[in-house]
Amino acid sequence: MASSSSSSSSSSAAAAVGRLSNISNHLSPTGSNPLVKVSAQVSDALSSGLPVVALESTIISHGMPYPQNLETAKEVESIVRASGAVPATIAILDGVPCIGLNLEQLERLARLGKDAQKTARRDIAYVVATKRNGATTVSATMFFAAMVGIPVFVTGGTGGVHRHGEHTMDISSDLTELGRTPVAVVSAGVKSILDIPRTLEYLETQGVCVAAYKTYEFPAFFTQTSGCKAPCRVDSPEEYANRKLNLGNGVLIAVPIPKEHSASGSLIESAIQQALAEAREKNITGNAETPFLLARVNEITGGASLASNIALVKNNAAIGAKISVALAQLRSNKDCLESGHSFETGC
Repeated sequence: MASSSSSSSSSSAAAAVGRLSNISNHLSPTGSNPLVKVSAQVSDALSSGLPVVALESTIISHGMPYPQNLETAKEVESIVRASGAVPATIAILDGVPCIGLNLEQLERLARLGKDAQKTARRDIAYVVATKRNGATTVSATMFFAAMVGIPVFVTGGTGGVHRHGEHTMDISSDLTELGRTPVAVVSAGVKSILDIPRTLEYLETQGVCVAAYKTYEFPAFFTQTSGCKAPCRVDSPEEYANRKLNLGNGVLIAVPIPKEHSASGSLIESAIQQALAEAREKNITGNAETPFLLARVNEITGGASLASNIALVKNNAAIGAKISVALAQLRSNKDCLESGHSFETGC
């Protein structure tokens, strides 16, 4: 009997592994994919060569409470549209990766909150196989954006090397994703709860181009400066579009938070140190650490950090949409020239 039970258990485990493997094989970033649902609006825009901007969903589920998360998500999408691009919020709903959410889906995700699984690249196959709801992080959002051909992705701040990462080896998968996935990520730099100098070193190792927007100073999410210099700068969306090379990896465009929304550096750093100490006391590690730290920093600062977070995401959305528009125009001009037409006569 024990042998039969063991055999049955092994068969179930093998079936589960087989299902995960099958899904992983089918979730490839090339060609059409029956396991991915692209909204009609996003699909039409992509097929027509119109600008599209990918948006993550972790900020909705884990970044702030309902209904503030829903209102922020709708406002960010509106900013993208007002700037001339089509927003494509990405999430996994009932095991189906959805690229471009409608209002009903946005509200569902906002109400789910932390009941939606925080989903990085490593978690995609599991969330799909078990038909769960997943809110995509930077790495997972980049993966799906590249899969359908969305070249620009807007977020608040990317992950990075955690403080004391030289001992814990806690390094966000966002960084390795930037090293292998050809998507431009527009963010307010790296979350200041992290080790920014080591994060920049790791990005250099991954071969990721890091450009600061209209400055040489790498921003620190809540504040405009981090004390670190960016390797290069771009001064307009058009400049980025014209510099773009097909290097096979991502680009990080770091946009400083608007000065009027920048939080006090000393206030934020003090709050971060307190939150880090509490995380160690409670043994909070891994992908649970960042949401905990951001929530505690917001509590300690009396809501100042959350207000700054919302402001910087909106600012990033406007700039990211303009970059997407510039890229679409560049592609259109290239297609026009290759077809033998002139800009004056039209394509």
